Amino acid sequence: MQMKEWWIQVGLLTVPLIAVYLHIPTPNLSPTLYTWRSSGTFFTFKDQHIFYQDSQGAVGSSDILVLLHGFPTSSYDWYKIWEGLTQRFHRVIALDFLGFGFSDKPRLHRYSIFEQASIVEALMKHLGLQNQKVNLLSHDYGDTVAQELLYRFESNRTGHIVINSLCLSNGGIFPETHHPRFLQKLLKDGSLLSPILTRLMNYFFFSKGILQYLNQRKRHRDRWVGALATATVPLHLIYGPLDPVNPHPEFLELYTKLLPKSTVSVLDDHISHYPQLEDPMGFLNAYLNFINSF
Repeated sequence: MQMKEWWIQVGLLTVPLIAVYLHIPTPNLSPTLYTWRSSGTFFTFKDQHIFYQDSQGAVGSSDILVLLHGFPTSSYDWYKIWEGLTQRFHRVIALDFLGFGFSDKPRLHRYSIFEQASIVEALMKHLGLQNQKVNLLSHDYGDTVAQELLYRFESNRTGHIVINSLCLSNGGIFPETHHPRFLQKLLKDGSLLSPILTRLMNYFFFSKGILQYLNQRKRHRDRWVGALATATVPLHLIYGPLDPVNPHPEFLELYTKLLPKSTVSVLDDHISHYPQLEDPMGFLNAYLNFINSF
């Protein structure tokens, strides 16, 4: 009886709190995030508006770099190393994937890694870069998009971008060593809590459909891992070993076993899932060492 009364009290307390939360207005952008948005622009993919950054960088270099961000964030993930990258590359480009950041977030939409890869290809075409070599630097969710882009490049698919090199970082490259967070599992599996959580986490989860990339990784494992295993371009991994999503040593041991041709940079022991934010100088130096090695 006491347990039943306890649950009733929790319910009476929770319902008004949720009701209040759902009506909280969108917070103002921080000054740095406002500047980030103001310095970017949009292009249209089908009927969706996609946000991107495109900075002209180093004089005397013709190298182009495309950055692919992780889940559930945006291109802003790269802001701490942006200046350092523009000092090395002629052009640095980053986008917010559909459903993320400042890009459109259609709710009733079947999000897929394949579509996100097509959006990257469309952006390169929009910028007139579809026939020029580009270097890809990716993180987390972006790793999987990069794997699909690599597959299309190696298979000479129509509309593919020309990849000069690929650097991955802390992504669920192997479904068998990927351990999504509890909240991700709830949203992905469509539990009874899913609609409530989706609304409460409105800034991150605009549709539980976004989480289907976890299932897509399993379904298309051979395609995407195979693309890395047979890659003809320079391949590198920058890894934060304290990552709870792709834990050490399980992840790294499988990576070096299946992809022996790839080079690897392991950052300090305290660096976790977002190495470009946790250790921007270490991350930047690791990437520049890789890009300058060929």
